[in-house]
Amino acid sequence: MPNDSLAELGRRAKAASRILATTSTAAKDAALLAAADLLVERTDDILAANARDVARATDGGVAATVIDRLRLTPARIDSMAGGLRQVASLPDPVGAVIEGWVRPNGIKIEQVRVPLGVVAIIYENRPNVTSDAFGLCLKSGNAAILRGSSGAIDSNIAVASALREGVAKAGLPEDALVLVEDVSREAATEFMQLRGLIDVLIPRGGPSLIASILENATVPYVIDGDGNCHVYVDAAADLDMATSLVVNSKMQRPSVCNAAESLVVHASIAEVFLPRVAEALEGVELVGDERSRAIVPSIGVATEEDFATEFLDLKMSVAVVDDLDAAIDWVQRNSSGHSEAIVTGDLAAANRFTREVDAAAVLVNASTRWVDGERFGFGAEIGISTQKLHARGPMALKELTTGKYVVTGDGQIVT
Repeated sequence: MPNDSLAELGRRAKAASRILATTSTAAKDAALLAAADLLVERTDDILAANARDVARATDGGVAATVIDRLRLTPARIDSMAGGLRQVASLPDPVGAVIEGWVRPNGIKIEQVRVPLGVVAIIYENRPNVTSDAFGLCLKSGNAAILRGSSGAIDSNIAVASALREGVAKAGLPEDALVLVEDVSREAATEFMQLRGLIDVLIPRGGPSLIASILENATVPYVIDGDGNCHVYVDAAADLDMATSLVVNSKMQRPSVCNAAESLVVHASIAEVFLPRVAEALEGVELVGDERSRAIVPSIGVATEEDFATEFLDLKMSVAVVDDLDAAIDWVQRNSSGHSEAIVTGDLAAANRFTREVDAAAVLVNASTRWVDGERFGFGAEIGISTQKLHARGPMALKELTTGKYVVTGDGQIVT
């Protein structure tokens, strides 16, 4: 693949997609299981390749959170394989009847699920995406054309090699997965413009990647957006629960998009809650508004930009608000539309928050880390969409299909 032009890679993926569109569920599942087995068998090779990527990143002074996203371990490879096996166990969306009806003249109309075709993913420093994206695309009858970052290139090549061999062993075209090995900026732009070869593009990365997509892409795309996720602790919150949820949302894995970045606290409980949660968030840099700093002097000064920033690190903004109206307004002004949580024992407050906050996911008394395709029971996700067309929230198998109308008659004509 290294010497093939991007257009040629696109044509190969397009050819494979036509075969996959009519491939049986059993054949797709067999390919997924074979690919999962080969991932595990090739663990040593994959780890060796990943070690080269990690060494380059470390030598280059890359942030620890970025290295965490890049690093593979035997457990993470097992999890990637487990994700493929889980996807194999899920119902196949292709061919499912979305809805159907019969017109008075006997014409039967059905809307059925069909694959999108060629799904392109452009992503940064997350070699597990190579496996996750492949699995979901294959199960939903799509070919995947993947373009990772230069920082993870050795890992991606090793992972893709195992996956392609697994697909071939199961009798399906190995171009069900096509990896773009040219990681230059120019190639990224060309990749976004393979109109007629790519049916949908899903970017997974930071603001600079999203900006590049918005500026350069000529193919249809679904934005996997950033996650400035809030936890609002209401006046009626159980403070022990709230402390646990804030700590988990922020600290369980701070480098991912569903980690909480912003804490909003009702003024009536701020004097009691903020010192408690600040102590529990040991190691997290807190920056806040004047009211929060007056309660916990160790909280640093937050800028307006901080309140709308996805830190992806052990840093969190803090604000104190007077009431639920102010909390909803605060979240709406600063949210990226990903995942927003309320901690409360007041059902009316919870209902208002879930109705009025405009985000892909809204949680009540649960960690923001729950917003994930696998935790939702979808298997490995391909991303979390923060836009409203055609998918929103965790994108899994159904979101990788579209509808086709099948109309069946018995000679009916239009007069």
